[in-house]
Amino acid sequence: MRIAFYAPLKPPAHPRPSGDRRMARLLIAALAAAGHRVELASRLRSFDRDGDKEAQADIAGFATAAADRLIRRYRSEPPRRRPALWFTYHGYYKAPDWIGPRVSLALGIPYVLAETSHAPKRAHGAWADGHRQTEKAIELAALIAVINPADRFCLVDLLGSGRRLLSLPPFLDTARFGVPKDRQRSRRRIARRHGIDPGVPWLLAVAMMRPGDKVRSYRLLAEALGRIAERRWRLIVVGAGEAEAEVRGAFAALGGRVTYTGALTAQRLSSYYAGADLFVWPAISEAYGMALLEAQASGLPAVAGRAGGVARIVRHAKTGLLAPEGDAGAFAQAVARLLDQPERRAAMGRAAREKVMACNDIASASDILAKALARLVP
Repeated sequence: MRIAFYAPLKPPAHPRPSGDRRMARLLIAALAAAGHRVELASRLRSFDRDGDKEAQADIAGFATAAADRLIRRYRSEPPRRRPALWFTYHGYYKAPDWIGPRVSLALGIPYVLAETSHAPKRAHGAWADGHRQTEKAIELAALIAVINPADRFCLVDLLGSGRRLLSLPPFLDTARFGVPKDRQRSRRRIARRHGIDPGVPWLLAVAMMRPGDKVRSYRLLAEALGRIAERRWRLIVVGAGEAEAEVRGAFAALGGRVTYTGALTAQRLSSYYAGADLFVWPAISEAYGMALLEAQASGLPAVAGRAGGVARIVRHAKTGLLAPEGDAGAFAQAVARLLDQPERRAAMGRAAREKVMACNDIASASDILAKALARLVP
């Protein structure tokens, strides 16, 4: 069937890489793999970072006009050729969906949400309008795909039950990642490129360098590694962004033990996953972490903060270790533990790859979505 797809937080073609953009693209690919014809209904970004009431009102006005244009266009088409379903990814109080509910009601088609959240504490304040619109969208939805399990509790409180909730584990195209036959070859290339010792355990962190939770995670990582500075390790940081100076400042005390690569293409990044010994990321306020998923798909164990849906990706003591969110001491201890246990790291890496292949591949996500949508539009 024809599906109208919309991502109010960040369009799939947005120039700035992020986990949100990546998941939007993956959802489109999963729906297409199920045999559906997916079209991007709008590129309008409804995100307001600062709680600016006037800006939000302007966005709502633009979105309403865009929705009305879509309604006119779709109604001009034969009924059998119109979208049979609307699918919105990641609408929430800072980036509400003003378009999808209006179009869905006008056309009389099912409205579906994926990775939406309900935040009752935002009922008053700078984002109250976005909160109310998100509540309306949630109440209208015929189905809500829950990617981050932390979202489920407030959704059930609003809806009164979990009947319309679909559990959809985070996923990726595992064919793009894998364990190389010659891991040491990747390692030697990276060592030559950056002038680092391949005989020292490599820790890898992959994240955009932007203000807020990303910078807080980087700072906590620097604090944690400072507590185990007497051990042998080298940190490789993959990422770029407007907060790069802050990130570099956080690691300044660690001197030359930190290597920065800047942003990397997906193909180049896969070689770093393959060459590293341990993925490390505090994951402060992280929904689940696409980089954590990519690392494990590459057979790399992880130490991460137990935030949001991270525990759904990193299985504690099996595919890595989880530390309490924001606890630098516990994070440092977890990293030290795995630095001292290379055989355990290797076993965790194998388990991580097997787990992702079994539970987080795009094929399984496509199957879950296909069966759920078939019940809405036979």
